[in-house]
Amino acid sequence: MPILIGFDLLDRQIIDLAGESVGKVDDVELAIDTDGVPHIAALLVGPQALGRRLGGHLGRWISGIAGRLHPAESPDPLRIPWDIVNTDRIADDNAVRLTVRRELLTEPSLETWLREHLIARIPGADRAGN
Repeated sequence: MPILIGFDLLDRQIIDLAGESVGKVDDVELAIDTDGVPHIAALLVGPQALGRRLGGHLGRWISGIAGRLHPAESPDPLRIPWDIVNTDRIADDNAVRLTVRRELLTEPSLETWLREHLIARIPGADRAGN
């Protein structure tokens, strides 16, 4: 069954094996195989991917803000390899489901930085979710 990138993937919630949210699909990375056929290589998550996808003034603004907040000089979005996506459920679900738990993915460094430098300073943030 064919997958429509703009309809079945982009802006869909990503859910891990345990049902936890990972983020939303902000863009898709394509690759070309040895026969010259394009295929999906990875899902891209984060403001850098979204900014590139949107383009124009808004896209540059989103990427620029994310870049200023990010600890790395040239931040990359979170890259989720296509081989850990449960492709059997894509057309039947409003979310993209993974075959692994969120903990096995690399946490985006922007999220880590924001949690450590911004969220942790909010009074009561250490009790959130309790």
